[in-house]
Amino acid sequence: MSETQTSPEAAEYIPFEEFRNGLPHGRFHVVVNPKLAVPFVAYRTHATPLALAIVGPGIGLALMGHPAWGLGLVAGGILLRRVVRRQAPRLLLHLASRVPSIYEQATEHGVMEVRRA
Repeated sequence: MSETQTSPEAAEYIPFEEFRNGLPHGRFHVVVNPKLAVPFVAYRTHATPLALAIVGPGIGLALMGHPAWGLGLVAGGILLRRVVRRQAPRLLLHLASRVPSIYEQATEHGVMEVRRA
């Protein structure tokens, strides 16, 4: 058996430009692994550092005597992380259809699989 043949389980590589142009027309079937998508999207969008940057001043405001503003910032930081966790597959598809490096990393690491429809 030659080394150039691909196994039936291996997905065909689809270039980014073809993916970006064919996705709106339904030419591809995209499978996103939700368990891998959450940490990948959180890392690529910098959600955790952003949430910490929102929660920290919120705690400071609450301790300085502005509990309403502080609670709002803390709730916003927590909500940001939950939205990223819940919407990770959608966010990944959105990012992958617009940023070539994210598409390459997601398909290379098994976070997202693209097949022809």
